[in-house]
Amino acid sequence: MRVKLALCGLLLGAIACKGQAQEWQNLLDEELSQWHSYLAVPGKHSDIPGLPKNSAGEYSQAIGHDKDPTQVFSTLTENSEVVLHISGEIYGSVYTRQQFENYHLRLQVKWGEKKWPPRLELARDAGIMYHSIGEHGVDYWKAWTLSQELQIEERNFGDYWSQVTSSMDIACAKPDGAEDYIYQQGQPLSTFGEGGVTNRCRRDVDRENPHGQWNSVELISVGHKSLHIVNGQVVMALQNSRYLDDGVSRPLTKGHILLQSEAAEVFYKQIQIRPVTAIPSQYLSLFE
Repeated sequence: MRVKLALCGLLLGAIACKGQAQEWQNLLDEELSQWHSYLAVPGKHSDIPGLPKNSAGEYSQAIGHDKDPTQVFSTLTENSEVVLHISGEIYGSVYTRQQFENYHLRLQVKWGEKKWPPRLELARDAGIMYHSIGEHGVDYWKAWTLSQELQIEERNFGDYWSQVTSSMDIACAKPDGAEDYIYQQGQPLSTFGEGGVTNRCRRDVDRENPHGQWNSVELISVGHKSLHIVNGQVVMALQNSRYLDDGVSRPLTKGHILLQSEAAEVFYKQIQIRPVTAIPSQYLSLFE
């Protein structure tokens, strides 16, 4: 009888632990207590007292970590929910204090109206960078980190972008006459990013809701594999996440999560994450 009770206790404990592992963790509060920030070198349109300028009147250094003189990052309350407001005025990001590996991230995102140089005439742009490691300001725009990116751009939610020396293998094709590669399940894998055909692969279909409406975006990352999901639909499956380190290819499966400020006003809410141990079974065929 004691053996049976002990086994029962172990089983219930395992179930409880499993249930706990699947609970969602909220990452957003009014104080942004689970995030740091980084702001790059501002443009001339920004007024940053005390920040050095060169002889041409251009700012000559980044604002840096956890300094936000123009409130690029702030929170507000909408229908009793905390909402992260990113003005987009200066390139940079909020990034999680914690590093994550093997997780399911979900959030709601919508565009604001404001746009800033140098993208006044371009589509609104932002992004979710994941597996972020190393120093900030090492990319082309000197604003972000070595990472993988789930693109948040008008009509292109879910695109893949490589940052710095990262790369992924994606089933993509380049239709005749097209400028870009497009994700297509069943196509041969192509490398995107360092050593690949290009740095960007586009999502399969535009799943974004009309301007001003909230969109659901999810990122599932397990080991070297990732899924980009927009409004409940997978728009891309990615695998073999890696980066080049002094000429050596290394796995890239863990890091901080960044939300970009990239010259467009954008709002986020319901930012949640939970640990997972495997790609959900309904998506396994996407990696065959």
